[in-house]
Amino acid sequence: MEHYNMNLTLKVWRQKSRNDAGGFETYDVKDVSSEMSFLEMIDVLNERLIAEGKDPIAFDHDCREGICGMCSMYIDGRPHGPWHANTTCQLHMRAYKDGDTITVEPWRAKAFPVVKDLVVDRTAFDRIVQAGGYISVNTGNAQDANNILIPKDKADLSFANAACIGCGACVAACKNSSAMLFLSAKVSHLALLPQGDPERKSRALNMVAQMDKEGFGACTNTGACEAVCPKEISITNIARLNFEYQRAGYSAE
Repeated sequence: MEHYNMNLTLKVWRQKSRNDAGGFETYDVKDVSSEMSFLEMIDVLNERLIAEGKDPIAFDHDCREGICGMCSMYIDGRPHGPWHANTTCQLHMRAYKDGDTITVEPWRAKAFPVVKDLVVDRTAFDRIVQAGGYISVNTGNAQDANNILIPKDKADLSFANAACIGCGACVAACKNSSAMLFLSAKVSHLALLPQGDPERKSRALNMVAQMDKEGFGACTNTGACEAVCPKEISITNIARLNFEYQRAGYSAE
């Protein structure tokens, strides 16, 4: 693959705290390698800002391997940037060309308040999981892998939903800031397995209640969430979540 350098213009959202109005600042970045990751490019810019005695751009990152979901950035109007099924940390600068202007923003959602610059508080997701996204019943000692037979189609679906990294791209892309794709993946992951059956009713009721409490919007099935999900979580899970929730509600009456 051909390697090349480029000069870019970055328009980055800067905000000192959640109470600050914030605004865009423009930076010229020179000699950016096409083989850099997007985060490495910001690292280089931050080194320059620090050398100039300026405040570096705050952003979340951890594994830089597309696993943790920390690298939440809204790039040119799309969560995680232009590449499909990709996280920001796995976006490379060969996606751009010399002279491009790139606009970088934080997630925009009431339930994800800005902490600083490109960092948002996503602990609302943690609280949703804490409300029921687990199995707590006593199952005794660990059993042999094949002791409980699970149909392959259900095992595959459960595994696919477990791939959700909770990055929040679905919320950022949704015009309503809905968390339904995230929540449906977490509920489906366990509802599809026999181990998750004893708590499936309380799980659906409690997690939906927590989602509503956090201030996420309603789902109107536009599909923007599925389109930007880095792990390609299917929107069909939302139908499964609705079924789980309605069945739990009927049983509770």
